[in-house]
Amino acid sequence: MAEKEHYDFVEVTSADILADRRGGWEGFTRFVTWGTGATVLVLVLMAIFLV
Repeated sequence: MAEKEHYDFVEVTSADILADRRGGWEGFTRFVTWGTGATVLVLVLMAIFLV
C-alpha cells in the first residue's frame, strides 16, 4: 500500500532569505577574522621561540 504524503508549503519572503544569508555571512566573517588572528599569533610565537 502506498503511503500518502502531505506537504505544507509556506510563503518565503525576501526578508526571510536575506536574514538567513546575513546570518551566514556574519558567521563566515567572524570565522575568518578569528582564524586570521590565530594564524598570526601562531606565526609570531614561532618567530619568537624558533629564532
